[in-house]
Amino acid sequence: MDEKTMVNDILAGVKSDLTAYQTAISEAENMQLRQTFQQIRNNDESFQYELFKIAQTKGYYKPAAQATVTEIQTVKNDLQS
Repeated sequence: MDEKTMVNDILAGVKSDLTAYQTAISEAENMQLRQTFQQIRNNDESFQYELFKIAQTKGYYKPAAQATVTEIQTVKNDLQS
């Protein structure tokens, strides 16, 4: 397995984990457990972002083009109505 595939697999796994942590956080009644999940989620988000930056630098990931001001305003208008 090449490095690009491994990095993309890890990023996909962390993304899935972040979704699971968010669900657990929103459903946790015990405050200590909730805070533990939040701490783990925050650490995973930091890890994901650092790995994303490496992947982007190596050309493994190319983000979508930035939205124009008009596109942003259209979405804002749609969400406000």
